[in-house]
Amino acid sequence: MTAPPDDCLARNEWICGAYLSTRRQILLDAVVQHLQLTSLSVLIGLLIALPLAVLARRWGWAAGPVLAVTTILYTIPSLAMFSLLLPLYGLSATLVVAGLVLYSLTLLVRNLLAGLRAVPQETRQAARGLGYGPIRLLLAVELPLALPAAMAGLRIATVSAVSLVTVGAIVGFGGLGNLIYAGMNTYFKAQVLTASVLCVLIAVAADLLLLGVQRLITPWTRAGRARAPAGRKGPRMRVSRARAGRV
Repeated sequence: MTAPPDDCLARNEWICGAYLSTRRQILLDAVVQHLQLTSLSVLIGLLIALPLAVLARRWGWAAGPVLAVTTILYTIPSLAMFSLLLPLYGLSATLVVAGLVLYSLTLLVRNLLAGLRAVPQETRQAARGLGYGPIRLLLAVELPLALPAAMAGLRIATVSAVSLVTVGAIVGFGGLGNLIYAGMNTYFKAQVLTASVLCVLIAVAADLLLLGVQRLITPWTRAGRARAPAGRKGPRMRVSRARAGRV
């Protein structure tokens, strides 16, 4: 009777340290590509979503069409989306990024718009009374107050992008999805499990990182939940006090 091979790769086990040691560079390249595609798509999506949300907030009639179009884009299956974009971008990383940008718009626009709409009207009036113009009002008052909702949307969009990047394996630009797809075709257990676990770790790490950034740039939300200490007031309170000082 033939003894089983000592190598876990030869035995095709799910958990295999030899796979990690022999494929270290392959895994590193896949992780780097995954991070690049995710970060680039979310960044471009944010740059597009912000002006759309601002326009929808300024002109109420634009909110319906903007939300409707972004929602329709989000309902398109990923394979169909990439197929529709294929004539424009070909089999390239740009195709994957473009698809992910379109998917991220729904989450980003909705949360940005919700945050802007939640800014109290009296806060806007106080800022205008201090001489704030539309741009300064947006940058110094509205956007800071909309940050909690905007960051929540950014976190969801980022985690969603991490998972959707794997679909890019159909065109050869899927980061860890390339390894998952190839491993499933050959039933390479260690490769499928390792790449899948790394995807989960990237998603969790990205979410925790953005949560930390959110808490760092919105200290007044923590202060408000505690007791609103005197030195940690939010933008709304600062504007209101400044207005009171002028009256």
